[in-house]
Amino acid sequence: MGSAAPTGKGYADLMKPVPAARDAYGQQMWAFLKRGGSPFEIVERDDGYVNVAQSNASYFADVRQWPTLERKAIRFVRGRTALDVGCGAGRVALHLQAKGFRVTAIDNSPLAVKTAKARGVKDARLLPFENIGQLSPNTLDSVIMFGNNFGLFRSYARARKLLKQLHRITRGSAVLLAQSLDPHETNDRAHLEYQRRNRRKGRMSGQIRIRIRFNDGIGPWFDYLLVSPSEMSAIVDGTGWEVDRFLTNNGPRYVAVIRRV
Repeated sequence: MGSAAPTGKGYADLMKPVPAARDAYGQQMWAFLKRGGSPFEIVERDDGYVNVAQSNASYFADVRQWPTLERKAIRFVRGRTALDVGCGAGRVALHLQAKGFRVTAIDNSPLAVKTAKARGVKDARLLPFENIGQLSPNTLDSVIMFGNNFGLFRSYARARKLLKQLHRITRGSAVLLAQSLDPHETNDRAHLEYQRRNRRKGRMSGQIRIRIRFNDGIGPWFDYLLVSPSEMSAIVDGTGWEVDRFLTNNGPRYVAVIRRV
């Protein structure tokens, strides 16, 4: 498979929703909702590596079917208002709504937002993560980034900028629940070579560039950041947040409980 990297996009482009015609991520969710089937999810990395998930059912799962780490972590939510970042089909928002939270669910995928609304999410917004500064300040008690969605920070510099914005729109002793995957816990030669290439380019080892495919739809390329617990701690330090604890399950995946200070 080809190894040519796509042309990078400016930060301003990340502040726009995914164009409807290229919303492969949302297309697969809408298809699952309407057909009741299990369409494949294809994730392509810019070195040609392809990963295929057998089903999108996890985006629609009830809390009882969530991964153990997420079921443990969701107990750390606090207050009455929450932000579900990268809401997808709305599983986290729906769970918190049922618990009495006032939830704002955001995604940059038009069809993901449409799917979340169709499933009953009351406040689902087409809002790229980079635009969270548009939300009202001092209003949120909990921020949830499950499904490895710490990756939406995209890079070290963007993460620190957006964490400071999250600090402004949260209040008191707000909590940020952020899931990631330690990219260093692998023996896969393709992943290790990709990490070496990243470091040669001055990127973090787990800073990957990917796109989603569904049927004949091809989504835009975007950066996604996978970090170790120590790397996450370094990113968070000095942004108005601090890591309280890491929830682990004897594998590369973990959830960080991060407190506002």
